[in-house]
Amino acid sequence: MTKKGKASQSGMSISARSFITALIIIFVLMVVCYVLTFVIPGGQYARIEQDGNLIVDRSSYTEVEGGIPFWKWILSPFLVLGAEGGTTLIAVIAFLLVIGGIFNSLNECGLMKYMLQKITHRFGKVRYALMAVVIFFFMAMGSLIGSFEECVPLVPIVCALAISLGWDVYTGFSMSLLAVGCGFAAGVFNPFTVGVAQELAGLAMFSGAWLRAVAFVLIYALLFGFTYWHAKKVAKPITEETMQSYQRDKKMDKALIVFASVLGTGIVLVLSSAFITFLQDYTMIIVAVMFLVAGVAATLVAGMKGKDLGKTFLKGVVGILPAVLMIMMASSIKYTLETAHILDSVLHYAVSVADSLPTWSVILFIYLLVLVMNFFIASGSAKAFMLIPLIVPLAQIFGISPQLCVLAFAFGDGFSNVLYPTNPALLISVGLADISYAQWFRHSWKFQLANLVLTSGLLLLGLAVGY
Repeated sequence: MTKKGKASQSGMSISARSFITALIIIFVLMVVCYVLTFVIPGGQYARIEQDGNLIVDRSSYTEVEGGIPFWKWILSPFLVLGAEGGTTLIAVIAFLLVIGGIFNSLNECGLMKYMLQKITHRFGKVRYALMAVVIFFFMAMGSLIGSFEECVPLVPIVCALAISLGWDVYTGFSMSLLAVGCGFAAGVFNPFTVGVAQELAGLAMFSGAWLRAVAFVLIYALLFGFTYWHAKKVAKPITEETMQSYQRDKKMDKALIVFASVLGTGIVLVLSSAFITFLQDYTMIIVAVMFLVAGVAATLVAGMKGKDLGKTFLKGVVGILPAVLMIMMASSIKYTLETAHILDSVLHYAVSVADSLPTWSVILFIYLLVLVMNFFIASGSAKAFMLIPLIVPLAQIFGISPQLCVLAFAFGDGFSNVLYPTNPALLISVGLADISYAQWFRHSWKFQLANLVLTSGLLLLGLAVGY
C-alpha cells in the first residue's frame, strides 16, 4: 500500500505537505484581504432586531472610517477567538481535537483495520451499489437536517473504506464530504439555510420544496456519475486473497458493535433535530461527545489498556494540532474585513451593480453574490441575516419571487463549502484524508463547474415557471 493509502486509513494527523500547502494559500488570502483594506473605503449597514435576531437594514448604508492596524492584522488569527462568533470557532477546534485523538486510538488498537476488512469482505462484490448508498446517505444528512461539520469524523473512515475497496482517497472524499456539501446546498429541508432564509423572507418554512427536491435528484445523479467515472478509472480488482484475508474476531466484533451503537445513537439524535428544534444548536457537541464515548468504549473493549489509550489519544491530538492554526488563520479573514468595515461596503457595491442588470440575469447575480460572500463568511445562518434582507427586496423589484431568492441563496451557500480554503470543515477533512487543498481543487473543479451550470439552469427554470 502506498504511503498515501496508509495515512488515509489512519486518518489521525495532518501531513506536512497538506499543512504547508494550505498554510501558504491561506496566508496569501490574508495578505490580499489586508491590501483590500487600503483600497476599499469603509462602510456599514445598521442592524435592526427582528424576532431576537439582528438583520441588515437595506436603507441604512453609510460610509465610515475603514482600515485595520497592522498589529491587529498580524494577531488576527488569535484575536478572532475573542471576537463575535469566537465561541463557535473554539467549539470547532475542540471538536477537531477529539476527532484526532479518537482516530489515532482506533487505529492503534487495530479496530479500524478490522472494520475495513469486514466491510470489504461483505460488500466487495457489490462495491458500486455501496457507493450509491453512501453518497445518498451523506447527501440526505446535509439536505434534510443541515449536517455538514458534524460529518467530518466520518470522512477519514469513508476515505479508508474507498481505498480498501480498490479505489482511492478522492473517491472516498467525494462519497462523503462532497456529498454532504451537495446535499446541504440542495437544502430540501435544511433548517440552517433554507429554514432561516425563508423565515426572514416571510415565507412558510420549507415551502416550495418541489424544486429543491428536483435539484437534489439531479445533483445526486451528477455527483454519482462524477464519482463512479473516477472510481472506474482508478479501480483495482479485489482479489480472492483480499476477500479471504478477513478472519472473524469476536472481541473486535463486540468493539465494533459498541462503537456503532454509541455513534449511531448520536446520529439518531442529530437526525431528530429536524423535529426537536432545540437540539439544532447542539448537534456538533452531540457528535463530539458521542464520538468520544464511542471511541473510548470501543478501544477498551478491543483490549487496549487505559494507560495506552491515554497515550495514543494524546498523540492523535498532537498530530492534529496544525489544523488548529489553519482554521484560526482562515477565520481571521472575516475578522480583518469586518474590523476594517469593508465587508458591508463590498455588499453595498454588489447590490448597486444588480440595479443595472437585465431581469433574467439578476437571479444569477444573486447566486454569484452569495458565492462571493461565502468565501468570507462560512456560516449559512449568519449570511442569511446579512443577505436576505438585501437581496429579496432587490429581486422583487425585478419580479423575482422570494422563494427563488432562497433557492439561489441555498445554492450559493452550500457547494462552495467544499471548494473554498476558508471553510474550516474542508481544511480539517483534506488534512485527515492526507491530500493537499491544491490536489482536491484539481480533482473537483470540473464537478464544481458542471454543478454551477446545472444549478444556474435550475434557477432560470424556476424563473421561467414562476417558482
